[in-house]
Amino acid sequence: MQVEQQYGRLSQALVSPEGCHLLEAFNPPPVTMGSPAVDVMTDLAKIPAATIGAEATLEEANRSMLARGVRLLVVADDDGRITGLVTTVDIHGEKAMRVAQARQTAYSELRVAEVMVPVEKVEALSFDVVRKATVGNIVATLTADGRAHALVLDRTHGGRQVLLGIFSVTQIARQLGQPIHTYEVAQTFAEIEAVLASA
Repeated sequence: MQVEQQYGRLSQALVSPEGCHLLEAFNPPPVTMGSPAVDVMTDLAKIPAATIGAEATLEEANRSMLARGVRLLVVADDDGRITGLVTTVDIHGEKAMRVAQARQTAYSELRVAEVMVPVEKVEALSFDVVRKATVGNIVATLTADGRAHALVLDRTHGGRQVLLGIFSVTQIARQLGQPIHTYEVAQTFAEIEAVLASA
């Protein structure tokens, strides 16, 4: 039996000649520093996180970021467990170049696992703290830490920790209507040496 016979075709409507508009979900509302922090948080229950596997190449990670319009990818395994984070700074910065030199390999052969920040070294915000915070609190935190992103964690009713949301300096600046001057801190030599030593 063909699908059309089993389910039937839906009637269709024309786009209004007076104009068809985007919903607010695609145009986050303007905010001020005093607005609730949740107004600038990307809610991962509504928008899936941009993820990648640890064995993907840095070039694949870069293409994925460009395609999704993001500067951070969550590194996850096949079970959806987070193993780390990788940013544009990680894949284009000094750490990637040093790892490639130390291993005498081409940049194109490097894997995400070799430059990502392991999950055990990731600092995040609790949603219990975020729900009481303002946009200004988030900006101050990102600026003080020299980071372009902050993760928001919560727990399910079963007690499992989950990644609930992400704050992005780019998104916050867009909603504030003003630039935010915070830059991701370059990896220190000690951190780079630790990465090389663990190889």
